[in-house]
Amino acid sequence: MSLLDLSVTGTTSGPVVVLSGEADLTTLDQLNGVLNEQIRSGSRLVTADVSGLRFADSATITALARAARVLRERGGDLEILDPHPAVVRILSLTGVDQLLTVRHAPPLDR
Repeated sequence: MSLLDLSVTGTTSGPVVVLSGEADLTTLDQLNGVLNEQIRSGSRLVTADVSGLRFADSATITALARAARVLRERGGDLEILDPHPAVVRILSLTGVDQLLTVRHAPPLDR
């Protein structure tokens, strides 16, 4: 059983890779496979919805950074959507937040 649940949905602006659970070295191949598939398909904007991701290790951050770099070389971008504060912290500490776009969804109207 994997610690990481991954799914991909399509939107008008591009694919959204939804990550939930915990991402670490044991889930790296799974994450790389999904990201590489989106890049190979020619997507220019890939959004990683990490709102359900409770933990991400350095290997996960490196995979996201590598995907962002490849997309940027092709004129695209990788957006990180709604990261948990622990994920924001590791993105900031590693400087990866400067390589990709971190976006927070607007709060729902109540």
